Amino acid sequence: MTLTKKLFLGLGLGMSIAAYSQTQTVLTGAPFLRISPDARAGGMGDQGVATTTDAFSQFWNAAKYPFSKTTSAVGINYTPYMSKLTNDVFLLYGAYHQFLGDEERATLSASIYYFNMGEVELTKLAVGGQGFEKGGFAKPNEFSIDVAYALKLSDYYSMAVTGRFIRSDLSGGFNSDNTLKPANSFAVDVSGYFQSEKHSSINDFEGRVKGGFAVQNLGPRLDYTGDEESRSYLPTMARVGAGYDLFLDDLNRVGLNFEASKLLVPGPDQTGNVPNVGVIDGIGKSFSNPKSMMFSGAVEYEYDNAFAVRGGYFHESVEQGGRQYATVGVGLKYQSFGLDMSYLINTSKTNSALDNTLRFGLTWNIGEESSNAQDY
Repeated sequence: MTLTKKLFLGLGLGMSIAAYSQTQTVLTGAPFLRISPDARAGGMGDQGVATTTDAFSQFWNAAKYPFSKTTSAVGINYTPYMSKLTNDVFLLYGAYHQFLGDEERATLSASIYYFNMGEVELTKLAVGGQGFEKGGFAKPNEFSIDVAYALKLSDYYSMAVTGRFIRSDLSGGFNSDNTLKPANSFAVDVSGYFQSEKHSSINDFEGRVKGGFAVQNLGPRLDYTGDEESRSYLPTMARVGAGYDLFLDDLNRVGLNFEASKLLVPGPDQTGNVPNVGVIDGIGKSFSNPKSMMFSGAVEYEYDNAFAVRGGYFHESVEQGGRQYATVGVGLKYQSFGLDMSYLINTSKTNSALDNTLRFGLTWNIGEESSNAQDY
């Protein structure tokens, strides 16, 4: 069967790190795991490893949950993808967390992340080899399901372990004589988060230091073809971030955050071949590619935990993919409900699949205020 242009685009998404450009050198499977799924982070330069806790912390750093201001919350986020080319490709993310025990030191959380690549019309050669005829439809998609446990090891520091099931179905269920098939794998995240108590800061204002790290998607490679030599690495990532909250008074907070991340996957060698090694060896070989580092910075102003304005910037080297963009966002909260929106503005010559895209996130605090809510 000959696939339409749209399916080739979907397959490109699956076999590159996110189909952001044609200049990327490090390829992985399940690239949707590298796309920021929530609108709040989307307004802050796509970062979240050291920002304040929210319902979507599961994706970035599950160790933030023990510092949550609510004992339980659920969130859902919708992101249109490649909206300039099609209207039926999107990402959907849902997350939930719950404190365990009365001491509020441990949390259990779960999330599901779904990437729908739309419906693809298939074609095949007509009888006699003259022209093409319809050959049915396919629905390629990818998804992951997470469960995480986080624990406060002290009043200021917590750690978390996340288990993840990943399924990447780029064929979309169509039957043909090609060898492409759904790929399944499991992965683990290990993360930590630090949040200090308030202290005296600039001009007698109070301040608070935050920091976090996460090593994500540690697991076996994805097998799309049954060929041992062509398995795809998971998008294993290392993230580290730091932030500072300045409390202007009891109602106004300004947060500054910085994050650096690195793809822990080996790139092609001088002959253009990707090393066929194990996960740990692959992480070691990834450090021979210093340009696989990414950076982001963000500022967030929040009033009375009810209204927020955000801005950020993300930078990636041109050799690695060239993603460079600014982001803006707003957040609104009323009683137990919250709404977040963000917008991406591409500043690079490389096209972005999320350029001029508006992302939406809804949060529902279904629990009560935790002891953390007293320390605004």
